[in-house]
Amino acid sequence: MYGTWWSIVPPIVAIVLALITKEVYVSLFCGVLLGALFTAGFQPWATFETLFNTMTDSMNLNIIIFDVLLGMIIVLMSQSGGSAAYGNWASSKIKNKKGALYATTGLGILIFVDDYFNCLTVGSVMRPVTDKFKVSRAKLAYIIDATAAPVCIIAPISSWAAAVNSYVPEDSSLTGFQLFLRTIPYNLYALLTILMVLFVIGWNLDFGLMKKHEQNAANGDLFTSGREEFEAMQEAEKHVNPNGKVIDLVLPVAVLIVSAVFAMVYTGFLGGAGNVIDAFANCDAEMSLIFATMVTVIFMAVLYLPRKVISFKNFMGALVEGAKLMLPAILILTFAWTLKGMGDNLGISDFVKSTVGANATASVVIPAVMFCIAVFLAFSTGTSWGTFAILVPIVVGMYAGSDEEMMIIAVSAVLAGAVCGDHVSPISDTTIMSSSGAQSNHINHVQTQMQYAAIVAVICIVGYLIAGISENWLISLGSSAVILIAVLFAIRKKESKKTA
Repeated sequence: MYGTWWSIVPPIVAIVLALITKEVYVSLFCGVLLGALFTAGFQPWATFETLFNTMTDSMNLNIIIFDVLLGMIIVLMSQSGGSAAYGNWASSKIKNKKGALYATTGLGILIFVDDYFNCLTVGSVMRPVTDKFKVSRAKLAYIIDATAAPVCIIAPISSWAAAVNSYVPEDSSLTGFQLFLRTIPYNLYALLTILMVLFVIGWNLDFGLMKKHEQNAANGDLFTSGREEFEAMQEAEKHVNPNGKVIDLVLPVAVLIVSAVFAMVYTGFLGGAGNVIDAFANCDAEMSLIFATMVTVIFMAVLYLPRKVISFKNFMGALVEGAKLMLPAILILTFAWTLKGMGDNLGISDFVKSTVGANATASVVIPAVMFCIAVFLAFSTGTSWGTFAILVPIVVGMYAGSDEEMMIIAVSAVLAGAVCGDHVSPISDTTIMSSSGAQSNHINHVQTQMQYAAIVAVICIVGYLIAGISENWLISLGSSAVILIAVLFAIRKKESKKTA
């Protein structure tokens, strides 16, 4: 079965089951089990040994440690009261609706370390501010969701970056961190979504169902279809310190960023780099992220405990809750790493390269095709992590050793498509948590956001076709941005005529 079409059967089974069951965990496990059966020749004990050994060999302990530490930071930040303090400060400084929306966007971009933390924190902080200026809860949910996953997927210091790093084979021409950095300018959906948010706010542009919600909000109905209280938000806010300060949010984030950058540069120079740019490209990203998160947890103890922002008992409890918070992500990663290992056992890279990678004509359209596949899979399953966990190793294997730039473009398309599909999926964790954070009716959020996201998605398909032809990020991103602005301008003009 090595190097034949049988090698792609396990990931295909994982994809199909994910579409049918909407459960990524069991789907990934079934793909893993099938890969073990193929590798072991269907011998029961050998299958178990293959599964167990491949899982242990494929797991990346550094990433798991980083995720656990990051979860601790997320819970500690939430319970410190710094988020609530920021909201109170913002209420006193912001003077109009546009300012409230820009502040929401800015906070969403600032909290880039994790999308879960982003959704819950931005909502709880900015709800009182946006309510004051009659912003509909559907509009708030859109801003939260559009600055959660799209920001995390282009932030080198995040749980998402660490996950993508782990999918790159050791014998690849690029390290995981190098690959991630080079995908950023090609991640059209993330970048264009952020650009669209800025124009929607700046031009006061509402269309489709969102316009109805905003009109209702202007008349005092912020909710439209009823207000929903969500258990996740209630639980997140249960132990929040009402006397927290803005520094309790800002300083830990600053320490996390500074210590991570320092560690990356330092490890890069230890590896023989001659300048800062080379140091970033050749750094030990995993070790640097672990160092940064450990330093931040220690710093938060020094910042919070002497001031009694959090009691020692609650601080210790937050560490445990933070570890629990990251368990779903760790489970997905474990199964995804093992599925990748099974693919390596069966020679999936050799098969895909021999059937697709050698076709130069097909390579031109592969980024656009992979974007569409990733959108469909993430939309159907509700998980971007599960989607790029399945597709990234296939794409890397397809181009490894042949066309490095096209590999980067195709991986970017997968990451972008996974975020897009997750963004519009009604069963996505981040979509649900964005509704929860904004306390918006969930269906209202899904329906309004889908109309906005669809515009960006269509432009991304064009952008990836351009990227496949030009193999230049500046051309593909620049042309896509111009198209987006032109489309938004046309919509604005059309909506102005309706109003007139």
